[in-house]
Amino acid sequence: MKKLPRGTKRIRLDCLAFLNIGQRDATMSDFHPSNYSRTKIVATVGPACREPHMLSALIRAGVDVFRINTAHGSREEHEATLRHVRAAGEELGRPVGVLVDLAGPKIRLGQLIEDPYECRLDEEVHFVRGDQLKTADEFTCSYAQLVDELSEGDSVMLADGTVRLQVASTSGDRATCKVVGPGILRSRQGVNLPGVALSVPAMTPADLDNAVWAAENGADFISLSFVRTPVEVRQLKELIRSHGSRALIIAKIEKSEAMDQLDEIVMAAGGIMVARGDLGVEIDLAETPVAQKRIVQTCQRLAKPVIVATQMLDSMQTASRPTRAEVSDIANAILDGADACMLSGETAIGKYPREAVEVMHRVMLSTERTLSRTTGDNGPIAALSGVHSITAATVYGATEIASRVDAKLIVIASNGGATARVKAKFRSAVPVVGVSDKPATLRRMSLFWGILPVENAPVSDGPKLREFIDQWGRAVGLLSKGDRVVYVTGTEVVARAHNVVVVQEVE
Repeated sequence: MKKLPRGTKRIRLDCLAFLNIGQRDATMSDFHPSNYSRTKIVATVGPACREPHMLSALIRAGVDVFRINTAHGSREEHEATLRHVRAAGEELGRPVGVLVDLAGPKIRLGQLIEDPYECRLDEEVHFVRGDQLKTADEFTCSYAQLVDELSEGDSVMLADGTVRLQVASTSGDRATCKVVGPGILRSRQGVNLPGVALSVPAMTPADLDNAVWAAENGADFISLSFVRTPVEVRQLKELIRSHGSRALIIAKIEKSEAMDQLDEIVMAAGGIMVARGDLGVEIDLAETPVAQKRIVQTCQRLAKPVIVATQMLDSMQTASRPTRAEVSDIANAILDGADACMLSGETAIGKYPREAVEVMHRVMLSTERTLSRTTGDNGPIAALSGVHSITAATVYGATEIASRVDAKLIVIASNGGATARVKAKFRSAVPVVGVSDKPATLRRMSLFWGILPVENAPVSDGPKLREFIDQWGRAVGLLSKGDRVVYVTGTEVVARAHNVVVVQEVE
């Protein structure tokens, strides 16, 4: 490791591991902000990467948040994953977030008499109540109320939309459907019901149990499936708050009803996930790209982090290189304004989990170099984004000042993370450091675009904070004599607001 510049005190630089993006030994040059992406990477944990050494390797490759998918694995496995992620983050000096993903009510086919079963065009098949089948063209479903809630003309999508049915009639204990999109079915494949008003709750008993476990074990983010209204988001928030958790609720947009109340859901949630897998079945597949752009733009306007998910590097589950279309997909999500992109099977069960993270990281770095220095005047609506209007104005002003004085760094001191969240929406080319005396807040910042969470900063003492950042910046090769740093902090003059911008010149 290179020696520190003469006259610089040696301090603890736990956050430096964040910038080590390769498998080589770390040097100070690795730690320059040009080596890390502003867009964050969420990686799903599974058999391919759950071992501690693999989690550490993925952090070094660029992962900011690990996702625990409660639809798979046991409670013991989830507890072990959480322990390993925390240990890896602590070892590398990196505030790494953990997202616990609630499975939601998965509606699936029952056991088929003929498995697999070929659905032929214009054939009639039947959903029947209960679990007793008489012929191969009869299906049962895990959702007991399905026959009651289907109506003539409704669409039923099976096997991720590869088989499409239309309800022809309903009577008594059966719903007769016509095959309008032929294909092969297998037992227990998924059932999607676009446009059908279902009475099933967003959280099953298993989800409630997993939510309480996540809250009591310090999860940083909890994602809610099957969201249709903001009420469901608020119910989950109340549940975890009652168990002492301040985790951000990530609402997964995967139902057509959610698109009808998008603004209200975004305002109720701590963040949003564009769950393109189910969303692409629930709405017309051709409408999914436009829906994604609308969701991202809404999150930009309301200052909420947004994750784009599903099949971003799907081919890398089995191939060491991605397709050109997948690379373009990641780049376009960044250009649209996504805070993070998510890997699912690529890291959970794929053959090349580390390589997938490295590819995503490279694409992010390349795409971010094309972004303009500032995002202009169209900032988030402070009143709707849950932050004080003075805070939003101060953050915007700091971003403009940093650009005008050619600052090398912006430092955001934040108690709960909201100020850093707003800064993420005022995008700029100037690197941004987030500091807090709360580890949970630093981990929360791991999802915010462009925010580098730094541990152990003396937040409550202005002169000591500036000295800390001065030494840290020199050590990583970011700051030198004459460089300017912009600080955003607050005083007691305006309660719960950041109202101070300080410009420091490094001596």
